[in-house]
Amino acid sequence: MRKTTKISTTIILVAVIVIIVSILSENYKFRLDLTKTKEYTLSKATKDILISLDKPVTVIVYFSKNLPSRIGDISGELRDLLIEYGDRSKGMVVYRFINPNESDEMEKEAIQNGIHPIMINVREKDQVKKQKAFLGAMVSMGKEKEIIPFFQPGSAMEYSLSTAIKKLAVTAKPSIALIQGHGEPFISDIMQVYNELSVLYNVEPLTLSDTTNIPDRFKTIAIIRPKDTIPPTQLLILDKYLARGGNLFLAVNRVAENFTNGSGTAVSVGMEGWLRKRGISINDNFIIDASCGSVEIQQLQGNYSIKFPYLPIIHKFADNPITKGLESVSLQFASPIIFSGDSLIKFTPIAFSSDKSGSLKTPLQFDMQKEWQLSDFSMSSLVVAGIFEGNLSGNNNSRMVLVSNGDFAVGTSQRRNQLPQDNINLLVNSIDWLSDDTGLIELRTKEITSRPLKHLENSTIAFLKWFNFLTPIILIIIYGLLRIQLNHRKRIKRMEVDNE
Repeated sequence: MRKTTKISTTIILVAVIVIIVSILSENYKFRLDLTKTKEYTLSKATKDILISLDKPVTVIVYFSKNLPSRIGDISGELRDLLIEYGDRSKGMVVYRFINPNESDEMEKEAIQNGIHPIMINVREKDQVKKQKAFLGAMVSMGKEKEIIPFFQPGSAMEYSLSTAIKKLAVTAKPSIALIQGHGEPFISDIMQVYNELSVLYNVEPLTLSDTTNIPDRFKTIAIIRPKDTIPPTQLLILDKYLARGGNLFLAVNRVAENFTNGSGTAVSVGMEGWLRKRGISINDNFIIDASCGSVEIQQLQGNYSIKFPYLPIIHKFADNPITKGLESVSLQFASPIIFSGDSLIKFTPIAFSSDKSGSLKTPLQFDMQKEWQLSDFSMSSLVVAGIFEGNLSGNNNSRMVLVSNGDFAVGTSQRRNQLPQDNINLLVNSIDWLSDDTGLIELRTKEITSRPLKHLENSTIAFLKWFNFLTPIILIIIYGLLRIQLNHRKRIKRMEVDNE
């Protein structure tokens, strides 16, 4: 009788606990993020954006069903993310999923809202066929809307959603100036950069002349790849701007190539002495790197590509907000940055050449037939980008990000709008960090990356296989033996009490 009562009590307690947990789960949702880089945890920037919303935001996701798992999984991840957006915003973010493949009317609606289908390969019954798929979303606030045309598998979905919401919610964008007047690229030449920056900033061209006063609204100005000399009178204007606490992004070339005659020479745009006053030097040397891009060689028998060490591909970055998450930045000729200033200026290198790199003095001739040896790359970790903070001019603190290649965000005339995304990220992250206004810098490069297991020996694989298989069984057996032993001791104790 006592045993039956105990079992009934246990069942009732378990039932009560289950009911309480179910009720709590309806009101309090949480998930554990065990990934190393916290890929499934909302950033502080996103939380701040969601908490500050004063108007409801609607997210309509146009997503096809029955897609291959590598693509279809995005739908579940996006739904989880939107649930958390809704919870964090206290219901200010609402969403719904639409499958445009269900009807012509829904497909027409998706296309009208800027979500166009893509063709993907689907395997069915040992056959590969093309399928039309929609993988985008429309984010709206009132009459305003932002389009996310395509969610790339593994891409930074949180960045796409948060920037879209931020762009709709922001009332007064800070202004960024792109300096003109010395051969710098026009906005039309750097549309990838402009499109990224214009999400959160008013990007304005500013022609620098001897009588220009840089307006106070520009917290950050950018000088990208000047080709002509910047006169001393205009450098004084930059001094005054920095003296009042302004910030500067500077990407400048110290070397140039001429493939017509196969030569490489030093170049000057008038900023070399201005930088040296601050203890900053950009050597007029070409960095060569075993990690490099290719150039195409034209011959009578056809074209072919060769590795060209003068085009370093940067994979080595400091642990810094500007470079966090970057994987590779392609430079079109670069030079070493050296700092020899005093303690009034803090220097933080943020991007480096590889462990197999070198530096060649100008002028030089490019030898396209050269067979490069490891002995040619006797140097390592040459600085190609850095941060300078402190008294750059006057007594107020200011900041500057310097990159020793001006073309990395411009590209060539043939590939002007096909720059690697990390090239764009480096520049836009720099502007974000200098301006310190968005808080979204950490999201731009937050992607769910593949981390395959290292190669394992067959013996190790076999051990892990049997370990995973047998461990639960052994634990259950041990638990059972312990329970038997415990029950045996209890019986002996009861018998001793009864005998007394």
